[in-house]
Amino acid sequence: MQFVTSRSKALDKLNKFIESDISNYNTKRNFDFGVTNRNNVSCLSPYITHRLITEYETTKLVLKKYPFQKVDKFIQEIFWRVYWKGWLELRPKVWSDFIEDLKTIKEDENYLKAINGETEIECFNDWVNELKNFNYLHNHTRMLFASIWIFTLELSWQKGAEFFMKHLYDGDAASNTLSWRWVAGIQTKGKNYLAQPWNINKFTNNKYKDVKLKETALPIIDKREYKISPIQINKNDELNDHLIIFENEMHVEFLEQKKYKKIYFVLLGNENRSVKLSTKVIDFKKKIINSQLNENNFKAEFLDGNDLINFTKTSKSFDVIYPTIGENFSFLKRLVKKNNLNINFITRKEDEFCWKFSNKGYFNFKSNIPIILSSFKLN
Repeated sequence: MQFVTSRSKALDKLNKFIESDISNYNTKRNFDFGVTNRNNVSCLSPYITHRLITEYETTKLVLKKYPFQKVDKFIQEIFWRVYWKGWLELRPKVWSDFIEDLKTIKEDENYLKAINGETEIECFNDWVNELKNFNYLHNHTRMLFASIWIFTLELSWQKGAEFFMKHLYDGDAASNTLSWRWVAGIQTKGKNYLAQPWNINKFTNNKYKDVKLKETALPIIDKREYKISPIQINKNDELNDHLIIFENEMHVEFLEQKKYKKIYFVLLGNENRSVKLSTKVIDFKKKIINSQLNENNFKAEFLDGNDLINFTKTSKSFDVIYPTIGENFSFLKRLVKKNNLNINFITRKEDEFCWKFSNKGYFNFKSNIPIILSSFKLN
């Protein structure tokens, strides 16, 4: 299983999935057939996470070939990512609390056994090694993994979310953090997700039988309440001379009408991150940026976090493609405060429209997908 790093090749992957494999998705998507057989899922998430391709163009291309009723599960899964982002935008303290929690959790012997794949649970150990070797896990397997981590191994969900972020090519602050909270029973309070031996056996195509798990466990209790905060993004219609693009917002075609003297692609190194990424994930992100530098005709340059810090010592006003709540936004927020910057954020109108429906649960959001599709002529 290999992942590409250019937009053109990511689009090729998307088109191949639409032409050859999407017809299996509705019925086969929950099965994990192993790393050599992923035709039942798209494996597009690393590209969508970095927005080499967007959720919206993916949806449009799919619906150009199939009616919604035939691909509804796939479209809904695509929009889960949009929903999670919107949910976190409305409750940004969930992210900052997660980062603060990590500072106080000790890495004991059980934790070290888990991250090294040295537990007594064969499937879990295999998934740890698969994650480290391929930087990807099947979505259903991620739920099973998280459930075993939290309820059988009795480790903190925060350290599990951190472990995923460290190794996943598609690690996304919203999807990853909130999915772990959901499994724990915090996101939907009182409703945790418990992995069952029959479930693992069935959806790994009988690979793992009679897995010994803790099959009854109460949801994790977190008494913190998160009220909705209005999304406030500083922006205006007057463009600055320079544009900053972080590595999780790499699709720049919607900027074609806007001219900048210089564009900078930014990748934070681990010295500027709260959650440290593996070398392979950092390298993957670097390759994505390099592909964008090579594929586009505009004048652009690569900056790391320290380069950006130095840039802001002399340039106080610039545009930024809004990076959403997470590592990049937190870094930028600290920089704005320290160097008294005047930033103009550029957002996608599709994102802002969709995020309005993230104020409640996903079922409410899902009911509004037809409105979203028609509003942006995606269908």
